[in-house]
Amino acid sequence: MIPTLFPSKKTILCMDDDPAILCYETALLERSGYAVLTAASRLQGLRLVATCHCDAVLLDYEMEGMNGHDIAFQIKLLRPELIVILLSGREVPTQALALVDAFVPKLETSRQLLPMIAALCSRRPDANRKQESQREDR
Repeated sequence: MIPTLFPSKKTILCMDDDPAILCYETALLERSGYAVLTAASRLQGLRLVATCHCDAVLLDYEMEGMNGHDIAFQIKLLRPELIVILLSGREVPTQALALVDAFVPKLETSRQLLPMIAALCSRRPDANRKQESQREDR
């Protein structure tokens, strides 16, 4: 599915180095009406953040070669307005939580993730419209 063909759908980028987790997240999100992009590595994910439209990123905290704190930092440098939701099966340092918009423990994904995405994405369009109107006023 190519997200650009369905502009009314929210597009979620899932970043995880575990193919089973990516498969689960994709199925969960697509059943709920979201378009999904997946990235199995930091480089692939950052490339998608830079080149594709996405409304939010689901980011695994523990990825091979880099942790979620470092990846969230790079995402926010590229696209500060992008919603980043951190997922982890373990405790996450406070400094990592400060960089992201939300945190969902992996054991709570099936219960908390969809309401969290819906709440964050519903607030985001108002902010984007405000930024666009401010640019037009200049």
